[in-house]
Amino acid sequence: MSWPGALLLPLLPLALGYLTVTIEPLPPVVVGDAVTLKCNFKTDGRMREIVWYRVTDGGTIKQKIFTFDAMFSTNYSHMENYRKREDLLYQSTVRLPEVRISDNGPYECHVGIYDRATREKVVLSSDNVFLNVMSPPVSIAVLAADSPAPFSRYQAQNFTLVCIVPGGKPAPQVSFKRDGELIDVVPMLEPPPAAAGLLGNRPSRNPFNRDMDDTKMQKSLSLLDTEERGLSPFTENPYRVRAADQGPMSSPVTEAIPETVVSLEFPRWVHSTDPAYFFHQMHLPMSDGTVEVRAMLTWTLNPQVDNEALFSCEVKHPALSMPMQSEVTLAAPKGPKIMMSPTRARVGDTVRITVHGFQNEVFPEPLFTWTRVGGRLLDGSAEHDGKELVLERVPAELNGSMYRCTAQNPLGSTDTHTRLIIFENPNIPRGPEDSNSSGPVGSDRLTLVLLILTVMFELT
Repeated sequence: MSWPGALLLPLLPLALGYLTVTIEPLPPVVVGDAVTLKCNFKTDGRMREIVWYRVTDGGTIKQKIFTFDAMFSTNYSHMENYRKREDLLYQSTVRLPEVRISDNGPYECHVGIYDRATREKVVLSSDNVFLNVMSPPVSIAVLAADSPAPFSRYQAQNFTLVCIVPGGKPAPQVSFKRDGELIDVVPMLEPPPAAAGLLGNRPSRNPFNRDMDDTKMQKSLSLLDTEERGLSPFTENPYRVRAADQGPMSSPVTEAIPETVVSLEFPRWVHSTDPAYFFHQMHLPMSDGTVEVRAMLTWTLNPQVDNEALFSCEVKHPALSMPMQSEVTLAAPKGPKIMMSPTRARVGDTVRITVHGFQNEVFPEPLFTWTRVGGRLLDGSAEHDGKELVLERVPAELNGSMYRCTAQNPLGSTDTHTRLIIFENPNIPRGPEDSNSSGPVGSDRLTLVLLILTVMFELT
């Protein structure tokens, strides 16, 4: 009695029907491209529905992005003849006109057909694909870590270039070149201390911490003693070569005032001309799904060799047709251009002395220090840091005073001088102490006295 039932077993698949679903794989795409998702399915049953999902949050959330419901559409095939097996191939497509980083992730295609035996039962099948959206880096910048920094004449110091590349997905490949040649680097597990400021935890720089041994210190002091007075003491930070109670470093009577002095003296023990370059790279994930890369190149700086050297940061990324590159030329400051405002200062004016550029392109950013030759600044301080020196309500006593601007970076240092000429202000009453004044303030009074004497001589 069981024999006829056994003959019906091979016929069950014919009654249930079949459904296979596959999504065509996608290569990585670039932000802004148009993408078409293709879902192919083969069945001998009658279409019920097609649903596309975008999967987020690790698969916990499925967002419906497309739905086709055959119950509300007349555009489908009628396959009512259950006795005849018919295979049909379908394709459902979803087009994303301009993909964004947020479109990155898995997508699923779900297909349902009616069971061949009963229209109350639906057979389901699905497939998925991962859409990999790439984003090229949006910019590239090369900075100097721990900048601005002073020039070190007698102490070798490390120098770090930082290449910052934001906006890439996946993370780009970053490399450094010198004068067009790829630099052979030694990988570092930890970032250099000089780059701590670019990582959000910048330590304070102590100008007294030079790590000098006794031999180097004695040599430095002996060289300072033999140099011309008025040239070298201001090339280095004055606080590193004199004590606070030594008073003015030079006298306007004995000091020679050059227009510009560039320091080019380097001891023989400084360092090798073929240093080791150390490389460290960090990947910082951003909230938009991209990665910011910070690559650091550190070596022992040799100003004699590294001055005017061209360093470049090269970035390669699969979303770029050609590498990105940013270049910097290491250069010491030369010939600061100083401007004074107002150009004709009078007693009581606020005078601003400002550095407006150099004769060359300077990198890294220089450190500016202002001093007054033969005395202290108007506010009583020995020096002032910054590109601009402001003298509030200048008195007549400052007429003819000389000011020195020292511009320095790790590649070198230069001194430039300017003299302050003050004219008499007719809006300010003159006191009896002005009778012995000299310069433009007293010259008008002297002219008046000579004129009176001339008139009296002619009357006699």
